[in-house]
Amino acid sequence: MLQQTRVAAAIPYYERFLARFPDAEALARSSEAEVLTAWSGLGYYSRARNLRRAAELIAAARAFPKSYETIRELPGVGDYTAAAVASIAFGLPHAAIDGNVRRVAARLSDDAKVDVRRFADSLLDRKNPGRSNQALMELGATICLPREPLCKSCPVSAHCQAHQHGNQSQLPIRKPKPEPARIRLTLLLIREHGKILLTENSRVRGFWDLPEPFKGAQLGPSLGIFRHSIMNTRYECEVREGAARSAPDEMRWWAEEQLREIPLSTTSKKALRLAR
Repeated sequence: MLQQTRVAAAIPYYERFLARFPDAEALARSSEAEVLTAWSGLGYYSRARNLRRAAELIAAARAFPKSYETIRELPGVGDYTAAAVASIAFGLPHAAIDGNVRRVAARLSDDAKVDVRRFADSLLDRKNPGRSNQALMELGATICLPREPLCKSCPVSAHCQAHQHGNQSQLPIRKPKPEPARIRLTLLLIREHGKILLTENSRVRGFWDLPEPFKGAQLGPSLGIFRHSIMNTRYECEVREGAARSAPDEMRWWAEEQLREIPLSTTSKKALRLAR
């Protein structure tokens, strides 16, 4: 959950997720829809799918893999995660390289093109690799900040080449961000006999959305407008009441009390809050 999600945002999800899926066996027995529902709001839903697939492999083996190579083979696990788990859980000497470590390496060496892996390996305390990795990541997260590094508080500033040359704020070189795409959407809230019409999400497999206007739909009054961001796309969504005698095959009526039990998109949750 902490990959591409802030700690403060992840904690309540983490606590609820563990309460529902306390171990690999429970997660392996769950359906994809159950996992996506528990994950809804965190984004990057391939992480949830991979986590469930990894749990299936762990449950089948009746053990968690204990080497870097076998951890790396789990679905969704890359070099960084495998190194972090191998070093922290099993004391194996593998340098964990995340964005914080890349920034620290560039500044300590005063080199925007530094070989980060080789540099991180040279700093790794092989007697205590887990603590060593966490210390370097924490240095980047709390002291060696992206825009305004706290060099006066840094325990290794005397060894930092960028600090000595006054280049710390210029490293690492940041790529310019592209202009965000802006999209306007109209979402229809169509109710009938205590049920709400939803459509399969065209962007994220397994999720459900309020539909946009479709052939045969009647548009009613506006319930309000909200904004929503997904990566580099900014959405402005107007929610309108609607009616329909029939609906396309990809749409389905759901009882309102079922909405907490299905993977419902964040935009639909925001839209439904406007309608209350």
